Amino acid sequence: MSTIQHNYQSVTQRLQQACADCGRDPASVRLLAVSKTKPAAMVEAVYQLGQRAFGENYVQDGMDKITALSHLDDIEWHFIGPLQSNKTRIVAEHFHWLETLDREKIARRLNDQRPQSMPPLKVLLQVNISGEAQKSGLLAQDVLPLADSIAGMEQLSLQGLMCIPEHTDDDERLAQQFRDMKTLSQQLQETHPGARVLSMGMSGDLELAIACGSTEVRIGTDIFGARDYSATQK
Repeated sequence: MSTIQHNYQSVTQRLQQACADCGRDPASVRLLAVSKTKPAAMVEAVYQLGQRAFGENYVQDGMDKITALSHLDDIEWHFIGPLQSNKTRIVAEHFHWLETLDREKIARRLNDQRPQSMPPLKVLLQVNISGEAQKSGLLAQDVLPLADSIAGMEQLSLQGLMCIPEHTDDDERLAQQFRDMKTLSQQLQETHPGARVLSMGMSGDLELAIACGSTEVRIGTDIFGARDYSATQK
């Protein structure tokens, strides 16, 4: 068994156990394999193990892989990094998902630039649930107004929320932020019932996130190994 196969199986088993521990169906939680900085060959190796959804943080690094793996018809590309205005067209034309939407200006650019021949771009609203000044994301009170704006954009499809919680060793503090996200997700679904995705949880906290209601966990290093930061320059 290759290292990457061992890693992938370990992560999927951990996800399944986390679901079992809180009485959830493992099918209710999607694994997003965070492939940022990793070569296309490694992505294809994980694809061959059954993974379909991959997350990219850097536009050009992601485009290199999208081009190299264009023969994989059912692969799903998620952009999960901060998105600058001058890079929106690339995401609009080549990715399936954007998980870090937090500004109406970016939403309008994506809507205008998404080709009519493609299905609407699926988007998650990024929430700064910890309220940290240095973090991207919407404050809780700004989620519904942006969601309402997106509802009128035909080339965008609002799928739900995501967060990167506070980096803390205090599990109760972390759990409270996850619970706050779950509450916000439920409030969003009252007026936008299709927005059912709640993306929260990474390698260090996936069990807690799943117990608090996450429907997508984002795992990178535990699948692919340490990152190659040279790729971040692209």
